[in-house]
Amino acid sequence: MPAFTRKVQKIESRASLRQNATDATMQQKRRVAAYARVSTDSDEQQSSYEAQVDFYTRHIQSNPEWEFVGLYADEGISGTNTKRREGFNRMVADALDGKIDLILTKSISRFARNTVDTLTTVRKLKERNVEVYFEKENIYTLDAKGEVMITIMSSLAQEESRSISENITWGKRRSMEEGKFSIAYKHFLGYKKGEDGILEIVEDEAKIIRKIYQLFLEGQTVRMIADHLTKQGIPTPMGRKKWSVSTIMSILQNEKYKGDALLQKTYVADFLTKRVKKNCGEIPQYYIKDSHPAIIDPATFDLVQKEIERRRTERYKLHRSNPFTAKVICGDCGGYYGRKVWHSNSKHRKYIWRCNQKYEEKTACSTPNLNEATLEAAFVEAFNRVLGNKEQYIARFEEMLPLLADTSKLEKQLAEVQNKHSHLMNNLRLYMEENTRQIQDQEEYNRRFSELDTECKKAEEEIGAIQKEILEQSGRKEQIRRCLDELRECGDILDEFDDDLWSSMVEFVTVYADEKLEFLFRDGTRIPIQMPKKRKNNTTAL
Repeated sequence: MPAFTRKVQKIESRASLRQNATDATMQQKRRVAAYARVSTDSDEQQSSYEAQVDFYTRHIQSNPEWEFVGLYADEGISGTNTKRREGFNRMVADALDGKIDLILTKSISRFARNTVDTLTTVRKLKERNVEVYFEKENIYTLDAKGEVMITIMSSLAQEESRSISENITWGKRRSMEEGKFSIAYKHFLGYKKGEDGILEIVEDEAKIIRKIYQLFLEGQTVRMIADHLTKQGIPTPMGRKKWSVSTIMSILQNEKYKGDALLQKTYVADFLTKRVKKNCGEIPQYYIKDSHPAIIDPATFDLVQKEIERRRTERYKLHRSNPFTAKVICGDCGGYYGRKVWHSNSKHRKYIWRCNQKYEEKTACSTPNLNEATLEAAFVEAFNRVLGNKEQYIARFEEMLPLLADTSKLEKQLAEVQNKHSHLMNNLRLYMEENTRQIQDQEEYNRRFSELDTECKKAEEEIGAIQKEILEQSGRKEQIRRCLDELRECGDILDEFDDDLWSSMVEFVTVYADEKLEFLFRDGTRIPIQMPKKRKNNTTAL
Protein backbone atom coordinates (compact mmCIF):
# COMPACT_ATOMS: atom_id res chain seq x y z
CA MET A 1 0.00 0.00 0.00
CA PRO A 2 1.55 3.32 -1.04
CA ALA A 3 2.53 5.75 1.64
CA PHE A 4 0.89 9.16 1.72
CA THR A 5 2.62 12.31 2.87
CA ARG A 6 0.04 14.50 4.55
CA LYS A 7 0.42 18.23 4.20
CA VAL A 8 -1.24 20.33 6.90
CA GLN A 9 -1.87 24.03 6.48
CA LYS A 10 -2.97 26.06 9.49
CA ILE A 11 -5.77 28.57 8.87
CA GLU A 12 -5.74 31.28 11.49
CA SER A 13 -8.97 31.62 13.44
CA ARG A 14 -11.11 34.71 13.16
CA ALA A 15 -10.82 35.09 16.90
CA SER A 16 -7.09 35.57 16.51
CA LEU A 17 -7.66 38.07 13.77
CA ARG A 18 -10.14 39.89 15.98
CA GLN A 19 -7.67 39.80 18.85
CA ASN A 20 -5.00 41.34 16.65
CA ALA A 21 -7.46 44.03 15.63
CA THR A 22 -8.40 44.55 19.25
CA ASP A 23 -4.76 44.86 20.27
CA ALA A 24 -4.34 47.51 17.63
CA THR A 25 -7.45 49.28 18.80
CA MET A 26 -6.29 49.15 22.41
CA GLN A 27 -3.38 51.32 21.44
CA GLN A 28 -5.99 54.02 20.89
CA LYS A 29 -7.96 55.56 23.76
CA ARG A 30 -10.87 53.44 24.97
CA ARG A 31 -14.21 55.22 25.04
CA VAL A 32 -15.39 54.82 28.63
CA ALA A 33 -18.73 55.57 30.23
CA ALA A 34 -20.05 55.02 33.74
CA TYR A 35 -23.45 54.06 35.12
CA ALA A 36 -24.80 55.15 38.51
CA ARG A 37 -28.15 54.49 40.20
CA VAL A 38 -29.90 54.96 43.52
CA SER A 39 -33.25 53.35 44.29
CA THR A 40 -34.86 55.96 46.56
CA ASP A 41 -35.09 59.73 46.91
CA SER A 42 -33.91 59.80 50.53
CA ASP A 43 -31.15 62.24 51.57
CA GLU A 44 -28.80 59.35 52.30
CA GLN A 45 -29.31 57.78 48.88
CA GLN A 46 -29.08 61.15 47.18
CA SER A 47 -25.65 61.65 48.71
CA SER A 48 -24.62 58.21 47.43
CA TYR A 49 -25.80 59.12 43.96
CA GLU A 50 -23.84 62.40 43.92
CA ALA A 51 -20.75 60.60 45.20
CA GLN A 52 -20.96 58.04 42.37
CA VAL A 53 -21.31 60.76 39.75
CA ASP A 54 -18.33 62.73 41.12
CA PHE A 55 -16.10 59.67 41.54
CA TYR A 56 -16.57 58.18 38.07
CA THR A 57 -16.26 61.51 36.31
CA ARG A 58 -12.89 62.21 37.94
CA HIS A 59 -11.75 58.58 37.72
CA ILE A 60 -12.27 58.27 33.96
CA GLN A 61 -10.92 61.72 33.11
CA SER A 62 -7.74 61.06 35.12
CA ASN A 63 -6.80 57.99 33.04
CA PRO A 64 -4.79 59.07 29.98
CA GLU A 65 -5.71 55.88 28.08
CA TRP A 66 -9.41 56.55 28.43
CA GLU A 67 -11.73 58.94 26.65
CA PHE A 68 -14.64 60.08 28.83
CA VAL A 69 -17.89 59.48 26.92
CA GLY A 70 -20.26 60.47 29.68
CA LEU A 71 -22.05 59.36 32.80
CA TYR A 72 -25.47 57.70 32.57
CA ALA A 73 -27.62 57.72 35.67
CA ASP A 74 -31.04 56.91 37.10
CA GLU A 75 -32.40 58.42 40.30
CA GLY A 76 -35.09 56.96 42.52
CA ILE A 77 -35.72 53.93 40.27
CA SER A 78 -35.63 50.29 41.32
CA GLY A 79 -33.02 48.02 39.84
CA THR A 80 -35.15 44.87 39.67
CA ASN A 81 -36.34 45.72 36.19
CA THR A 82 -34.59 47.68 33.42
CA LYS A 83 -37.69 48.71 31.46
CA ARG A 84 -38.29 51.99 33.32
CA ARG A 85 -34.62 53.02 33.60
CA GLU A 86 -34.16 55.68 30.92
CA GLY A 87 -30.49 56.36 31.66
CA PHE A 88 -29.62 52.67 31.59
CA ASN A 89 -31.48 52.01 28.35
CA ARG A 90 -29.92 55.06 26.68
CA MET A 91 -26.44 53.85 27.70
CA VAL A 92 -27.02 50.36 26.26
CA ALA A 93 -28.34 51.85 23.01
CA ASP A 94 -25.25 54.07 22.66
CA ALA A 95 -22.98 51.09 23.36
CA LEU A 96 -24.68 48.98 20.72
CA ASP A 97 -24.29 51.89 18.27
CA GLY A 98 -20.52 51.72 18.72
CA LYS A 99 -20.14 54.84 20.89
CA ILE A 100 -18.80 53.06 24.02
CA ASP A 101 -16.02 50.47 24.53
CA LEU A 102 -16.09 50.10 28.33
CA ILE A 103 -18.77 50.68 30.97
CA LEU A 104 -17.84 51.17 34.63
CA THR A 105 -20.35 50.58 37.40
CA LYS A 106 -20.14 50.20 41.15
CA SER A 107 -21.62 46.71 41.47
CA ILE A 108 -23.92 44.15 39.90
CA SER A 109 -26.71 45.27 42.25
CA ARG A 110 -26.39 48.84 40.88
CA PHE A 111 -26.48 47.49 37.32
CA ALA A 112 -29.54 45.23 37.91
CA ARG A 113 -30.90 42.98 40.65
CA ASN A 114 -32.58 40.76 38.07
CA THR A 115 -30.38 37.83 36.94
CA VAL A 116 -32.07 37.51 33.56
CA ASP A 117 -31.79 41.23 32.76
CA THR A 118 -28.13 41.28 33.82
CA LEU A 119 -27.08 38.31 31.69
CA THR A 120 -29.16 39.38 28.68
CA THR A 121 -27.65 42.88 28.69
CA VAL A 122 -24.07 41.67 29.26
CA ARG A 123 -24.32 39.13 26.42
CA LYS A 124 -25.81 41.71 24.08
CA LEU A 125 -22.91 44.09 24.81
CA LYS A 126 -20.35 41.29 24.58
CA GLU A 127 -21.44 40.54 21.00
CA ARG A 128 -20.44 44.13 20.10
CA ASN A 129 -17.15 43.79 22.02
CA VAL A 130 -18.36 46.19 24.71
CA GLU A 131 -16.98 45.38 28.15
CA VAL A 132 -18.59 46.04 31.55
CA TYR A 133 -16.48 46.32 34.70
CA PHE A 134 -18.16 45.72 38.08
CA GLU A 135 -15.89 47.43 40.59
CA LYS A 136 -17.10 45.81 43.81
CA GLU A 137 -16.93 42.25 42.44
CA ASN A 138 -13.81 42.99 40.29
CA ILE A 139 -15.37 41.32 37.25
CA TYR A 140 -14.63 42.12 33.59
CA THR A 141 -17.36 40.73 31.34
CA LEU A 142 -14.96 39.94 28.45
CA ASP A 143 -12.92 37.74 30.77
CA ALA A 144 -13.39 33.98 30.24
CA LYS A 145 -14.73 33.44 33.77
CA GLY A 146 -16.77 36.63 33.73
CA GLU A 147 -20.16 35.20 32.80
CA VAL A 148 -19.99 32.41 35.40
CA MET A 149 -19.15 34.90 38.11
CA ILE A 150 -21.86 37.31 36.92
CA THR A 151 -24.47 34.53 37.05
CA ILE A 152 -23.53 33.70 40.63
CA MET A 153 -23.25 37.29 41.82
CA SER A 154 -26.40 38.56 40.05
CA SER A 155 -28.38 35.66 41.55
CA LEU A 156 -27.15 36.74 44.96
CA ALA A 157 -28.13 40.34 44.15
CA GLN A 158 -31.60 39.18 43.07
CA GLU A 159 -32.02 37.25 46.31
CA GLU A 160 -30.87 40.31 48.22
CA SER A 161 -33.52 42.36 46.42
CA ARG A 162 -36.17 39.78 47.36
CA SER A 163 -35.04 39.90 50.98
CA ILE A 164 -35.11 43.72 51.04
CA SER A 165 -38.59 43.70 49.49
CA GLU A 166 -39.86 41.26 52.13
CA ASN A 167 -38.33 43.30 54.94
CA ILE A 168 -39.89 46.51 53.65
CA THR A 169 -43.27 44.79 53.28
CA TRP A 170 -42.99 43.36 56.79
CA GLY A 171 -42.17 46.81 58.19
CA LYS A 172 -45.12 48.41 56.39
CA ARG A 173 -47.53 45.77 57.70
CA ARG A 174 -46.30 46.22 61.25
CA SER A 175 -46.93 49.94 60.87
CA MET A 176 -50.43 49.20 59.56
CA GLU A 177 -51.16 47.04 62.59
CA GLU A 178 -50.23 50.04 64.74
CA GLY A 179 -52.59 52.27 62.72
CA LYS A 180 -49.83 54.13 60.86
CA PHE A 181 -50.09 54.81 57.15
CA SER A 182 -49.04 57.22 54.42
CA ILE A 183 -50.74 58.43 51.24
CA ALA A 184 -49.76 60.24 48.06
CA TYR A 185 -50.73 63.72 49.30
CA LYS A 186 -49.80 65.33 46.01
CA HIS A 187 -52.68 63.61 44.22
CA PHE A 188 -55.14 63.35 47.12
CA LEU A 189 -57.81 66.04 47.09
CA GLY A 190 -58.92 67.53 50.38
CA TYR A 191 -55.98 66.69 52.65
CA LYS A 192 -52.34 67.52 53.24
CA LYS A 193 -49.70 66.09 55.55
CA GLY A 194 -50.06 67.79 58.91
CA GLU A 195 -48.03 67.64 62.08
CA ASP A 196 -46.90 64.20 63.24
CA GLY A 197 -47.94 62.84 59.83
CA ILE A 198 -51.68 63.12 60.57
CA LEU A 199 -53.97 64.10 57.70
CA GLU A 200 -54.97 67.74 57.79
CA ILE A 201 -57.98 69.15 55.92
CA VAL A 202 -57.38 71.65 53.10
CA GLU A 203 -60.61 73.62 53.31
CA ASP A 204 -60.64 74.97 49.73
CA GLU A 205 -60.30 71.42 48.38
CA ALA A 206 -62.70 70.00 50.99
CA LYS A 207 -65.45 72.25 49.57
CA ILE A 208 -65.09 70.45 46.23
CA ILE A 209 -65.40 67.06 47.94
CA ARG A 210 -68.54 68.15 49.82
CA LYS A 211 -70.03 69.51 46.59
CA ILE A 212 -69.47 66.16 44.83
CA TYR A 213 -71.29 64.30 47.59
CA GLN A 214 -74.11 66.88 47.64
CA LEU A 215 -74.68 66.71 43.86
CA PHE A 216 -74.73 62.92 43.96
CA LEU A 217 -77.35 62.81 46.72
CA GLU A 218 -79.42 65.37 44.83
CA GLY A 219 -79.79 62.83 42.04
CA GLN A 220 -77.05 63.78 39.59
CA THR A 221 -75.17 61.00 37.84
CA VAL A 222 -71.41 60.60 38.17
CA ARG A 223 -71.04 61.74 34.54
CA MET A 224 -73.11 64.88 35.19
CA ILE A 225 -70.95 65.73 38.23
CA ALA A 226 -67.76 65.25 36.20
CA ASP A 227 -69.07 67.52 33.43
CA HIS A 228 -70.14 70.14 35.99
CA LEU A 229 -66.69 70.31 37.63
CA THR A 230 -65.00 70.44 34.22
CA LYS A 231 -67.20 73.36 33.11
CA GLN A 232 -66.43 75.16 36.39
CA GLY A 233 -62.71 74.96 35.58
CA ILE A 234 -61.90 73.07 38.78
CA PRO A 235 -58.70 71.00 38.38
CA THR A 236 -58.72 67.27 39.14
CA PRO A 237 -56.57 65.74 41.94
CA MET A 238 -53.92 65.13 39.24
CA GLY A 239 -54.12 68.77 38.13
CA ARG A 240 -55.91 68.02 34.84
CA LYS A 241 -58.69 70.11 33.35
CA LYS A 242 -61.15 67.32 32.55
CA TRP A 243 -62.79 65.20 35.25
CA SER A 244 -63.47 61.52 34.56
CA VAL A 245 -66.21 59.25 35.84
CA SER A 246 -63.64 57.02 37.55
CA THR A 247 -62.17 59.97 39.49
CA ILE A 248 -65.60 61.04 40.80
CA MET A 249 -66.47 57.45 41.74
CA SER A 250 -63.17 56.96 43.58
CA ILE A 251 -63.90 60.09 45.64
CA LEU A 252 -67.43 58.93 46.44
CA GLN A 253 -66.16 55.52 47.60
CA ASN A 254 -63.02 56.57 49.45
CA GLU A 255 -63.54 55.87 53.16
CA LYS A 256 -60.79 58.38 54.08
CA TYR A 257 -63.26 61.20 53.49
CA LYS A 258 -65.32 60.01 56.48
CA GLY A 259 -62.26 59.87 58.71
CA ASP A 260 -61.47 56.16 58.37
CA ALA A 261 -58.70 54.36 56.51
CA LEU A 262 -58.65 50.94 54.80
CA LEU A 263 -55.03 49.89 54.41
CA GLN A 264 -53.45 47.48 51.92
CA LYS A 265 -56.10 47.81 49.19
CA THR A 266 -53.35 46.76 46.76
CA TYR A 267 -50.07 44.89 47.07
CA VAL A 268 -46.93 44.15 45.01
CA ALA A 269 -47.49 40.68 43.58
CA ASP A 270 -43.97 40.29 42.12
CA PHE A 271 -40.93 42.06 43.53
CA LEU A 272 -39.11 41.76 40.19
CA THR A 273 -41.76 43.23 37.89
CA LYS A 274 -43.24 45.46 40.62
CA ARG A 275 -46.68 44.36 39.39
CA VAL A 276 -49.35 45.86 41.64
CA LYS A 277 -52.51 43.79 42.18
CA LYS A 278 -55.82 44.62 43.83
CA ASN A 279 -56.11 42.87 47.19
CA CYS A 280 -59.10 40.53 46.95
CA GLY A 281 -58.37 38.71 50.20
CA GLU A 282 -54.95 37.33 49.28
CA ILE A 283 -53.28 39.26 52.12
CA PRO A 284 -54.67 40.90 55.31
CA GLN A 285 -56.23 44.37 55.26
CA TYR A 286 -56.44 46.81 58.16
CA TYR A 287 -59.37 49.13 58.83
CA ILE A 288 -58.74 52.13 61.09
CA LYS A 289 -61.75 54.04 62.41
CA ASP A 290 -61.48 57.74 63.24
CA SER A 291 -57.87 57.88 62.08
CA HIS A 292 -58.07 61.55 61.01
CA PRO A 293 -60.52 64.49 60.68
CA ALA A 294 -63.48 63.75 58.40
CA ILE A 295 -64.55 65.93 55.47
CA ILE A 296 -67.83 64.01 55.02
CA ASP A 297 -69.78 62.93 58.09
CA PRO A 298 -70.04 59.11 58.35
CA ALA A 299 -73.84 59.07 58.01
CA THR A 300 -73.71 60.96 54.71
CA PHE A 301 -70.88 58.74 53.45
CA ASP A 302 -72.85 55.58 54.27
CA LEU A 303 -75.94 57.03 52.55
CA VAL A 304 -73.89 57.65 49.42
CA GLN A 305 -72.67 54.04 49.42
CA LYS A 306 -76.27 52.86 49.69
CA GLU A 307 -77.24 55.15 46.83
CA ILE A 308 -74.37 53.80 44.69
CA GLU A 309 -75.59 50.28 45.30
CA ARG A 310 -79.15 51.28 44.40
CA ARG A 311 -78.02 52.83 41.13
CA ARG A 312 -76.30 49.62 40.15
CA THR A 313 -79.70 47.92 39.98
CA GLU A 314 -81.88 48.04 36.89
CA ARG A 315 -83.71 51.09 38.12
CA TYR A 316 -80.67 53.30 38.04
CA LYS A 317 -79.04 52.19 34.84
CA LEU A 318 -80.68 55.08 33.02
CA HIS A 319 -78.88 58.42 33.00
CA ARG A 320 -80.52 61.06 35.16
CA SER A 321 -80.89 63.66 32.43
CA ASN A 322 -84.26 64.67 33.94
CA PRO A 323 -85.39 64.75 37.60
CA PHE A 324 -88.24 62.34 36.81
CA THR A 325 -85.98 59.69 35.25
CA ALA A 326 -86.11 56.43 37.23
CA LYS A 327 -88.51 58.02 39.73
CA VAL A 328 -91.91 57.20 38.11
CA ILE A 329 -93.16 53.59 38.26
CA CYS A 330 -96.02 51.90 36.40
CA GLY A 331 -98.62 50.45 38.77
CA ASP A 332 -99.52 47.72 36.25
CA CYS A 333 -96.19 46.11 35.32
CA GLY A 334 -93.76 47.68 37.77
CA GLY A 335 -91.66 49.09 34.94
CA TYR A 336 -90.38 52.64 34.76
CA TYR A 337 -91.81 55.58 32.94
CA GLY A 338 -89.66 57.11 30.24
CA ARG A 339 -89.68 60.47 28.51
CA LYS A 340 -91.10 60.39 24.98
CA VAL A 341 -91.35 63.06 22.29
CA TRP A 342 -94.61 63.71 20.45
CA HIS A 343 -94.71 65.60 17.14
CA SER A 344 -90.95 65.95 17.13
CA ASN A 345 -90.86 67.63 13.70
CA SER A 346 -93.69 70.10 14.16
CA LYS A 347 -94.52 73.21 16.13
CA HIS A 348 -96.66 71.03 18.41
CA ARG A 349 -93.60 69.19 19.70
CA LYS A 350 -93.94 68.20 23.39
CA TYR A 351 -92.71 65.71 25.95
CA ILE A 352 -94.80 63.11 27.74
CA TRP A 353 -94.02 60.35 30.24
CA ARG A 354 -95.17 56.81 29.50
CA CYS A 355 -94.51 53.31 30.80
CA ASN A 356 -91.52 51.93 28.87
CA GLN A 357 -93.19 48.50 28.66
CA LYS A 358 -96.63 49.83 27.66
CA TYR A 359 -96.71 48.29 24.17
CA GLU A 360 -94.12 45.55 24.55
CA GLU A 361 -96.56 42.94 25.83
CA LYS A 362 -99.73 41.54 24.18
CA THR A 363 -101.86 43.32 26.76
CA ALA A 364 -100.85 46.98 27.01
CA CYS A 365 -100.53 48.62 30.42
CA SER A 366 -103.61 50.62 31.31
CA THR A 367 -101.70 53.32 33.18
CA PRO A 368 -102.00 56.80 31.62
CA ASN A 369 -99.46 59.01 29.94
CA LEU A 370 -98.41 62.08 31.94
CA ASN A 371 -96.96 65.46 31.10
CA GLU A 372 -94.32 67.05 33.28
CA ALA A 373 -96.66 69.78 34.55
CA THR A 374 -98.91 67.10 36.02
CA LEU A 375 -96.04 65.44 37.86
CA GLU A 376 -94.79 68.77 39.17
CA ALA A 377 -98.23 69.85 40.39
CA ALA A 378 -98.88 66.46 42.00
CA PHE A 379 -95.59 66.67 43.92
CA VAL A 380 -96.42 70.20 45.17
CA GLU A 381 -99.79 68.95 46.42
CA ALA A 382 -98.29 65.86 48.08
CA PHE A 383 -95.52 67.81 49.75
CA ASN A 384 -97.94 70.44 51.03
CA ARG A 385 -99.92 67.67 52.70
CA VAL A 386 -96.78 66.73 54.54
CA LEU A 387 -96.21 70.36 55.46
CA GLY A 388 -99.77 70.58 56.78
CA ASN A 389 -98.83 68.07 59.49
CA LYS A 390 -95.19 69.13 59.66
CA GLU A 391 -94.80 69.17 63.43
CA GLN A 392 -96.51 65.81 63.76
CA TYR A 393 -94.24 64.25 61.14
CA ILE A 394 -91.14 65.75 62.72
CA ALA A 395 -92.05 64.48 66.20
CA ARG A 396 -92.88 60.97 64.94
CA PHE A 397 -89.69 60.52 62.99
CA GLU A 398 -87.50 61.99 65.70
CA GLU A 399 -88.74 59.16 67.90
CA MET A 400 -87.78 56.66 65.20
CA LEU A 401 -84.22 57.89 64.70
CA PRO A 402 -82.70 56.32 67.89
CA LEU A 403 -84.18 52.93 66.95
CA LEU A 404 -82.78 53.17 63.43
CA ALA A 405 -79.39 54.26 64.75
CA ASP A 406 -79.04 51.15 66.92
CA THR A 407 -77.08 48.58 64.91
CA SER A 408 -75.45 46.92 67.95
CA LYS A 409 -77.13 43.52 67.36
CA LEU A 410 -76.04 43.47 63.74
CA GLU A 411 -72.51 44.53 64.66
CA LYS A 412 -72.31 41.77 67.28
CA GLN A 413 -73.50 39.26 64.71
CA LEU A 414 -70.95 40.60 62.22
CA ALA A 415 -68.08 40.19 64.71
CA GLU A 416 -69.08 36.57 65.37
CA VAL A 417 -69.16 35.70 61.67
CA GLN A 418 -65.85 37.51 61.06
CA ASN A 419 -64.21 35.48 63.85
CA LYS A 420 -65.64 32.32 62.32
CA HIS A 421 -64.25 33.29 58.91
CA SER A 422 -60.83 34.06 60.37
CA HIS A 423 -60.78 30.66 62.09
CA LEU A 424 -61.75 28.87 58.85
CA MET A 425 -59.09 30.72 56.84
CA ASN A 426 -56.45 29.76 59.41
CA ASN A 427 -57.52 26.10 59.27
CA LEU A 428 -57.35 26.22 55.47
CA ARG A 429 -53.84 27.69 55.57
CA LEU A 430 -52.61 25.08 58.08
CA TYR A 431 -54.17 22.29 56.01
CA MET A 432 -52.36 23.51 52.88
CA GLU A 433 -49.05 23.76 54.75
CA GLU A 434 -49.47 20.24 56.11
CA ASN A 435 -49.99 18.94 52.57
CA THR A 436 -46.65 20.42 51.51
CA ARG A 437 -44.78 18.88 54.47
CA GLN A 438 -45.94 15.27 54.20
CA ILE A 439 -47.51 12.95 51.65
CA GLN A 440 -51.31 12.67 51.92
CA ASP A 441 -54.14 11.00 50.09
CA GLN A 442 -54.74 13.71 47.48
CA GLU A 443 -58.32 12.66 46.83
CA GLU A 444 -59.12 13.06 50.54
CA TYR A 445 -57.08 16.28 50.65
CA ASN A 446 -59.04 17.79 47.74
CA ARG A 447 -62.35 16.78 49.32
CA ARG A 448 -61.48 18.36 52.67
CA PHE A 449 -60.00 21.42 50.98
CA SER A 450 -63.22 21.89 49.00
CA GLU A 451 -65.28 21.66 52.20
CA LEU A 452 -63.19 24.28 54.00
CA ASP A 453 -63.17 26.54 50.96
CA THR A 454 -66.97 26.32 50.66
CA GLU A 455 -67.39 27.17 54.35
CA CYS A 456 -65.08 30.17 53.92
CA LYS A 457 -67.09 31.45 50.95
CA LYS A 458 -70.38 31.01 52.87
CA ALA A 459 -68.95 33.02 55.78
CA GLU A 460 -67.78 35.73 53.34
CA GLU A 461 -71.28 35.93 51.83
CA GLU A 462 -72.80 36.17 55.31
CA ILE A 463 -70.37 38.96 56.23
CA GLY A 464 -71.35 40.84 53.07
CA ALA A 465 -75.07 40.43 53.78
CA ILE A 466 -74.75 41.73 57.36
CA GLN A 467 -72.60 44.65 56.26
CA LYS A 468 -75.18 45.50 53.61
CA GLU A 469 -77.98 45.40 56.21
CA ILE A 470 -76.01 47.71 58.52
CA LEU A 471 -75.40 50.05 55.62
CA GLU A 472 -79.06 50.05 54.62
CA GLN A 473 -80.16 50.76 58.19
CA SER A 474 -77.65 53.58 58.51
CA GLY A 475 -78.72 54.92 55.11
CA ARG A 476 -82.38 54.81 56.13
CA LYS A 477 -81.60 56.79 59.25
CA GLU A 478 -79.69 59.38 57.25
CA GLN A 479 -82.52 59.67 54.72
CA ILE A 480 -85.01 60.45 57.50
CA ARG A 481 -82.61 62.94 59.06
CA ARG A 482 -82.18 64.76 55.75
CA CYS A 483 -85.95 64.79 55.19
CA LEU A 484 -86.47 66.28 58.65
CA ASP A 485 -83.90 68.97 57.89
CA GLU A 486 -85.76 69.80 54.66
CA LEU A 487 -89.08 69.97 56.54
CA ARG A 488 -87.69 72.27 59.22
CA GLU A 489 -86.29 74.67 56.61
CA CYS A 490 -89.49 74.77 54.52
CA GLY A 491 -92.21 77.34 55.14
CA ASP A 492 -95.86 76.51 55.68
CA ILE A 493 -96.54 75.97 51.99
CA LEU A 494 -94.68 75.10 48.76
CA ASP A 495 -95.78 77.43 45.95
CA GLU A 496 -94.01 75.83 42.98
CA PHE A 497 -92.07 72.74 41.97
CA ASP A 498 -88.56 72.56 43.43
CA ASP A 499 -86.13 70.24 41.59
CA ASP A 500 -83.71 69.86 44.54
CA LEU A 501 -86.56 69.23 46.99
CA TRP A 502 -88.00 66.57 44.69
CA SER A 503 -84.63 64.78 44.35
CA SER A 504 -83.90 64.80 48.07
CA MET A 505 -87.41 63.97 49.37
CA VAL A 506 -89.02 61.53 46.89
CA GLU A 507 -88.09 57.87 46.71
CA PHE A 508 -90.42 57.25 43.77
CA VAL A 509 -94.04 57.83 42.63
CA THR A 510 -96.33 55.02 41.41
CA VAL A 511 -98.89 55.67 38.66
CA TYR A 512 -102.13 53.62 38.78
CA ALA A 513 -104.76 52.99 36.13
CA ASP A 514 -107.52 54.49 38.30
CA GLU A 515 -106.04 57.95 37.81
CA LYS A 516 -104.13 58.00 41.04
CA LEU A 517 -100.51 58.79 41.94
CA GLU A 518 -98.88 57.52 45.13
CA PHE A 519 -95.76 59.32 46.37
CA LEU A 520 -93.29 57.44 48.56
CA PHE A 521 -91.08 59.89 50.44
CA ARG A 522 -87.63 58.88 51.62
CA ASP A 523 -88.79 58.79 55.26
CA GLY A 524 -91.36 56.13 54.38
CA THR A 525 -94.39 58.44 54.17
CA ARG A 526 -96.91 57.54 51.42
CA ILE A 527 -99.19 60.26 50.00
CA PRO A 528 -101.93 59.39 47.41
CA ILE A 529 -102.90 62.08 44.90
CA GLN A 530 -105.92 61.91 42.62
CA MET A 531 -105.03 62.99 39.10
CA PRO A 532 -107.09 65.50 37.05
CA LYS A 533 -109.35 64.13 34.33
CA LYS A 534 -107.82 62.95 31.07
CA ARG A 535 -107.96 64.71 27.77
CA LYS A 536 -108.82 62.91 24.55
CA ASN A 537 -105.14 62.30 23.78
CA ASN A 538 -104.91 60.23 26.97
CA THR A 539 -102.45 62.68 28.47
CA THR A 540 -103.33 63.82 31.94
CA ALA A 541 -103.25 67.57 32.22
CA LEU A 542 -104.08 70.31 34.66
